[in-house]
Amino acid sequence: MVLDEFNRAHRNGQPVSMALLDIDHFKKVNDTHGHLTGDECLRLVANTLRTHMGRTTDFLARYGGEEFIIILPSTPQDQAMTVANRLRSAVETIDFIAGGKRIPLTVSIGVAGSIPTPGETPARLIQAADDALYRAKVNGRNRVVASHEKISNTEHRTSNGE
Repeated sequence: MVLDEFNRAHRNGQPVSMALLDIDHFKKVNDTHGHLTGDECLRLVANTLRTHMGRTTDFLARYGGEEFIIILPSTPQDQAMTVANRLRSAVETIDFIAGGKRIPLTVSIGVAGSIPTPGETPARLIQAADDALYRAKVNGRNRVVASHEKISNTEHRTSNGE
């Protein structure tokens, strides 16, 4: 899916944006309330994201652990930031109850977008979104951060945020 949308954007000269989203403090939910509660948390977040994404052409997938990837075809980065902020706000309003207690949920989101150029790979765009996600977590979580790097010059680094 990622490669298909990236190649389509390149062929059509259209922008494509990606967002990497991480549920803040998810390990604590699992450790405190158990993995079944953690699984319910993942389902609630995924359903909330799907409900608030906006277009049927937008794509959401679990990206491992408590991370999700969102692909926004024909969407420049500034518009992707608007979508990401809407999603962040929607997750924050989830009324997640476990063991009779409300568990507050928040997400951190990194966003990157470009019009793909010849020789560019989706991996560079994903890495730029991951770098932005890392900055969102380091700067306090429950926020959306945009990539400010040129995708073609993105350095490869992995985040080790929670």
